[in-house]
Amino acid sequence: MPPIVSVIGKSKSGKTTLIEKLIRELKSRGYCVATIKHSPQESDFDETGTDSWRHIQAGSEATAVSSRDKIVLIKPVIQEATVDEVASLLGEDYDIILAEGFKQGSAPKIEVHRKDGGTLIEGLKKLIAIVTDEPLETKARQFSPEDVAALADLLEKGFIKPQSQRISLYVNNTPVTLTLFPRQIISNVVLAMTSCLKGVGEIRNLKIFLKKE
Repeated sequence: MPPIVSVIGKSKSGKTTLIEKLIRELKSRGYCVATIKHSPQESDFDETGTDSWRHIQAGSEATAVSSRDKIVLIKPVIQEATVDEVASLLGEDYDIILAEGFKQGSAPKIEVHRKDGGTLIEGLKKLIAIVTDEPLETKARQFSPEDVAALADLLEKGFIKPQSQRISLYVNNTPVTLTLFPRQIISNVVLAMTSCLKGVGEIRNLKIFLKKE
């Protein structure tokens, strides 16, 4: 799975603005960026009466709406999905995924703080940086809202480059963390077997799906 970093903060703190700036900066460096937006309220993404709504009402587990310039996936869920579950739907074709929200999630986090917004959010796990318009007494690294290049450097060196070559394993739709040894074994075996198949050229990425009864 691509590295995921969550941008969190209180309402109107500037989360979306920061993500916009990071996307532009990382794209200018040649990286492919995807984003996930967390909405705490229930949202009706599929209007009543549309064809896709009728598909879901008929019992389809998921439906995709495809047009000339976009694809929209609609997948009803019984309980709120984690950031990892949403990221798995996006696929592997990205260098990094920036998530807006998910403050209770497992992904590393950047908190956006404004001087007039009160105190920092308490109880955060994996806080890697704070974007703030005032100096704070905290161990986390601090960045000015205008210092997007330095923040992008942090993401590039700490997350993008270390995972520029990766192998992802999902068991029952749950990502499995692989240490160096199993990662090397799986990669070497799969690449060796696949490269021997007729018609296979240069392998830049490879996807395998296995389903058992």
